[in-house]
Amino acid sequence: MAATAREGRRGGREARRQARTAVTIRALPVLERQIPVYEVLNAEGLEMIHEASLQILEQVGIEFRDDEAIRMWREAGADVQRYRVRIPRDLLMGLVAKNPSRFTVHARNPLRNTEIGGNNVAFAPTYGSPFVYDFNNQRRYGTLQDLNQFHQLAYMAPAMHNTGAVICEPVDIPIPKRHLHITYSAIKHSDKPFMGPVTAPERAADAVRMAQIVFGTDVVDAGPVMISLVNCNSPLVWDETMLGALKVYARAGQSVIISPFVLAGANTPASAVGSVAQLNAEALAGIAFAQLCRPGSPMVYGHFLAAVSMRSGAPMAGTPEIAFMNLMIGQLARKYGLPLRSSGMIAGSKRVDAQAAYESIQTMWAVFLSGANYIMHCAGWNEAGLGASFAKFVLDCEQIEMFYQLGQGPQFGDFEAALAAVREIGPGGHYLGTAHTREHFQSAFFMPELLDNNSFEQWELDGAKDANQRGVEAARHLLANYEPPALDPAVDEALQAFIREREAVLPDSVT
Repeated sequence: MAATAREGRRGGREARRQARTAVTIRALPVLERQIPVYEVLNAEGLEMIHEASLQILEQVGIEFRDDEAIRMWREAGADVQRYRVRIPRDLLMGLVAKNPSRFTVHARNPLRNTEIGGNNVAFAPTYGSPFVYDFNNQRRYGTLQDLNQFHQLAYMAPAMHNTGAVICEPVDIPIPKRHLHITYSAIKHSDKPFMGPVTAPERAADAVRMAQIVFGTDVVDAGPVMISLVNCNSPLVWDETMLGALKVYARAGQSVIISPFVLAGANTPASAVGSVAQLNAEALAGIAFAQLCRPGSPMVYGHFLAAVSMRSGAPMAGTPEIAFMNLMIGQLARKYGLPLRSSGMIAGSKRVDAQAAYESIQTMWAVFLSGANYIMHCAGWNEAGLGASFAKFVLDCEQIEMFYQLGQGPQFGDFEAALAAVREIGPGGHYLGTAHTREHFQSAFFMPELLDNNSFEQWELDGAKDANQRGVEAARHLLANYEPPALDPAVDEALQAFIREREAVLPDSVT
């Protein structure tokens, strides 16, 4: 009898362990924010920055280092001198007004479609890291296998609404062919929307063609199925490479994030408000140009923000000025009726440590309250973007789920039942055994899986693991249980055939 009881207890513990460790693919819909945004500028301050941005574009001008772009601006009525373009405010704001305030990025799986704009918030993983912090916490160059695994983790993360693209650079693939394998990996390993390459216009065209193979040409032309990112070469330069990709995507009806890359104090003035005025001018000019390419093309007002340490010249994350800047930019985007992109869980730390956590959360709070609609770098970013960490990826994903729950605001669905429990218990009792608690204990409060809240003794008994160890183990476990989403075999073969066709004419190295 005693043996049977012990076996029963062991069986119960094992059942609970299996329930805890089972992998269920969940996908949260795009968050519809129910909490207010925070406005740090009064009306006068907002107008001052807006007016300064218009004056920058009218008086200083901005360079578009692309011959076709220059012709287009001249024909539109701008003052063009070589590559310097001075844009009258009426022309600028008339073009910006053509940009849709909201749109849908369609996914392979329609349940994963991503609504951009309004009160919607979509989260996306890190982007562009040459190095990987692997499962042994070793820093090394990324590979295609690493990229495949990051795309798999993005697919399995409930609150990631986009698979991303080049989460890490697969340096084992030749640069001229790399974009094909990055795009294929995002399509193959996830059924969420993805991001397209922008390192050359022909690479952007290849991504459009691959999207047409997956969705059909008519679907792609009717609206975006991917969202891509072009960076302004601050200060005040849009270069030929970025403009080339932007033209391809805009003319194909695909969404692009128009994103100045700000290192405040280095490529902008050493001033938070001055930096925002310049950034705003750069973003508005890029969005206006996209409307010259195709009126109504779905662009996103974007930016990347870091401040430069005046001690070392290194970029810093999580500082007060970055928070102010994010909040100010949010107000500007709302003034213009533009969807907004920002960057979330960014950190300069080289380890998954307290610095990484502090910087990431300090940044994310301001971004979340700024009203951003599409938040990049929400999972895995380390070492100021030079490293993509598997451990931090899954730890960040859990934090984003918490922000998702925060964004839903207070829930009153069980309010009357909770008050009934108060009347039932009265003074001096406890609620652990009430019907209300039994019904709601699993959903009443977010219970993180990767943050340890056990007693010291239990923590020690479980191996005294730090956050990095728990993150590595969680990533390994998820990948071991990954099952790919369905992809039509004919579509898959067509994609691979296209890759073979393109690789046959592309060089293995840049000459």
